[in-house]
Amino acid sequence: MSTSELEYIPRIRAYYQALGYGKPYEWAQVSDVPFAPLGKPLSQARIGIVTTAAPYKMGAGDQGPGAPHNGLAKFFEVYAGGIDPEPDVRISHIAYDRVHTTARDRRTYFPLRALMAMAKQGVIGELSPRFYGLPTNRSQRVTREVDGPALVSLCKEDNVDAVVLVPNCPVCHQSVALAAHALETAGIATVIMGCAKDIVEHVGVPRFLFNNFPLGNGAGLPHDRESQETSMRMALDLLETADQPRTTVHSGLEWSGAADWQKDYSNPALLSRKEIARRRAAFDDVKAEAKVVKAG
Repeated sequence: MSTSELEYIPRIRAYYQALGYGKPYEWAQVSDVPFAPLGKPLSQARIGIVTTAAPYKMGAGDQGPGAPHNGLAKFFEVYAGGIDPEPDVRISHIAYDRVHTTARDRRTYFPLRALMAMAKQGVIGELSPRFYGLPTNRSQRVTREVDGPALVSLCKEDNVDAVVLVPNCPVCHQSVALAAHALETAGIATVIMGCAKDIVEHVGVPRFLFNNFPLGNGAGLPHDRESQETSMRMALDLLETADQPRTTVHSGLEWSGAADWQKDYSNPALLSRKEIARRRAAFDDVKAEAKVVKAG
């Protein structure tokens, strides 16, 4: 298996320039990263999950495994939901890797089962009674000034000691990184489980567990409970052992699919002019759908 890491920032820059969009997106970068030590032993802590997944929305088109990018399924405000029964959350609204994964196993991006296993084993004290949804927001200002404070408020309502944040698309990784800053400033420890290492480290975060997998699998391999629980245990260990911000740990787990998966994600060098035009039109359609949802 390949041990190289896909650099998403230059790949995405080249991709959107090939599609004909203008000035490249400027990713957030923070020099002074906040850091809140876990205030109690992990075995006594209440832990929550922050996800960029969206609740299934009736009448909003295909949101199933492998669904095309679906702007109608987007959400634009922080939300909270109960964890029992297991929520039906999906990622059709964001740009995860649709070539090498299908999002059929939600436990790869919403690790509730793995966190429940950690509670059963006594690794953590308990789960928060709710999970928390964070929008994938290209506006860094909105993430900092609106979404971050809203997320902090919900976590404080539930007396959460720490959270695990799981992003799925490139911008998701930036959004959860900025949300982690708000949480840490409020005294809530955080750890991110993700796949886009260069984006997370460019922004700067307190703690990051890196799984070198296609986007959409930040919490472990599909249909592989052992890898999912191993990933969660490593993320929780980071909550307890990290003693300074910008602490990154590579899980060391290997992708179970094609070894050369990294070449395919949003790679304009592999696309014909016809395919580039098709993708531009499809992306414009997604943006139009999202505007309708946001206005609605």
